[in-house]
Amino acid sequence: MKTRIISGFCMVPLVILVYLGSYWLAALCIFIGFVGVREFYNGFRNMDIHPSLPIAGVALFVLYLINGLWPGQPVLIMGWLAAVIMAGSLYMFNVGKRTPADAMATIVGIIYIEFFSYHFVLIDQSGPYQIMVWLCLLCAFGSDIFAYFTGVFLGKHKMTPHLSPKKTWEGAAGGVIGSVLVCGLFGYFLCPEYLIHCLIIGLVGSPVSMCGDLTASAYKRKMGIKDYGKLIPGHGGIMDRFDSVFFTAPFVYYYIAIVMVHFQLG
Repeated sequence: MKTRIISGFCMVPLVILVYLGSYWLAALCIFIGFVGVREFYNGFRNMDIHPSLPIAGVALFVLYLINGLWPGQPVLIMGWLAAVIMAGSLYMFNVGKRTPADAMATIVGIIYIEFFSYHFVLIDQSGPYQIMVWLCLLCAFGSDIFAYFTGVFLGKHKMTPHLSPKKTWEGAAGGVIGSVLVCGLFGYFLCPEYLIHCLIIGLVGSPVSMCGDLTASAYKRKMGIKDYGKLIPGHGGIMDRFDSVFFTAPFVYYYIAIVMVHFQLG
């Protein structure tokens, strides 16, 4: 409990930067992307797999350079993704020292951490839907908090004992309810015109965030580590705190882009 309170205070800068948006939010995502991918790669090195941090650093720089010079150009982002896969594959050309695992770990880290967190910026630049960037956090953290307390008081049936022994189905149900409640209240008070969408995002986003959490746990299990880092008291590193957010940010963005914009259901 004490560690969760401490980590809650550590989230204050996050809330401020998301509120400020624009370049502040982009700077936050750059920080999360670089520190997160470094932690992720360190975990791979524990398995004697050696991804390239320089390639990841250049990819991160180019991604935000593209966004700064030519925002809202999806074809350039597709080109960036293709270049990332090419660069990761070229990294394997030193066959005496590198393996396919090194190349694949390089590519996965860039897309999973740098590209997924970049969706915060895409939502922030989505015009009238900019306010919905908060749903990325509310889905993840609301679900996590409600799942924790529901699991503590009501949890009996283990959900994934091989990945996260403390998670229960009762806790998961509480997380979904909590996410819907938090996202619904957000929509009711701050963007009532999107209330239905906020409720849907809360309902679907909670399982998505849990999948993000369990994905990071699965990586940790195979890497043989307890935490990705020690940056955040009570939670470990960037990866330990934002693992679920890495999944909710793309989900929220593509929900907006496909459901609310493409099908014009906003």
